[in-house]
Amino acid sequence: MKFFIDTASVSEIREALAMGLLDGVTTNPSLIAKEKRGFRETVEEILSIVPGPVSIEVVATDYKGMLAEAREIVRMGENAVVKIPLTLEGIKATKALSEGGVKVNNTLCFSPLQALLSAKAGAAYISPFVGRLDDRGHEGMEIVRDIRGIYDNYDFRTELLVASVRSPLHVLEAARIGADVATVPYAVLCDLIKHPLTDVGLAKFLEDWKKVGETVIRETAGAAR
Repeated sequence: MKFFIDTASVSEIREALAMGLLDGVTTNPSLIAKEKRGFRETVEEILSIVPGPVSIEVVATDYKGMLAEAREIVRMGENAVVKIPLTLEGIKATKALSEGGVKVNNTLCFSPLQALLSAKAGAAYISPFVGRLDDRGHEGMEIVRDIRGIYDNYDFRTELLVASVRSPLHVLEAARIGADVATVPYAVLCDLIKHPLTDVGLAKFLEDWKKVGETVIRETAGAAR
């Protein structure tokens, strides 16, 4: 499973890259606004440092406006993916852009039927929002199971990208189901490596190592200078 980071923070992206875990980035208007920087300045920097796909969302709600903004987005970088909401106008734009060779990430997916239409329109990615469904009393991961089954039935090439991830449990379940991608906030990405028994075990090892009274790297006269 690939890991994307859901952020517009360049510092968070650089940290994730340093971990060696980052396959791509997803952004949205809210995340970009949070950074309090210019839109183009932010996006172009992200595109320049991320080797994988970077999803950038249109803000137009009509077909022609979406196409115009999509053309501008793809000019910003070869790894730019156009994020388009799952509306009637959005599906029309997805079909046109996909036929023209533009990669589209259909966002704000809340039902398997939306995901089916997205795949038929040729989207590169479908982004079901599991956390927001949980907030409304639905089991968010159930939609991921349904989409995985539908896509496998018909051998769709659209990648299943689990979005609105709130916890490591969402990531675990996404991996069990066989999602292609999980896009996670930086804090959740960091939480994936944490376990209290790891901390306890490391502390015990270090405590015992003090009794050895040596260092792993042997100091030499030359090194001391």
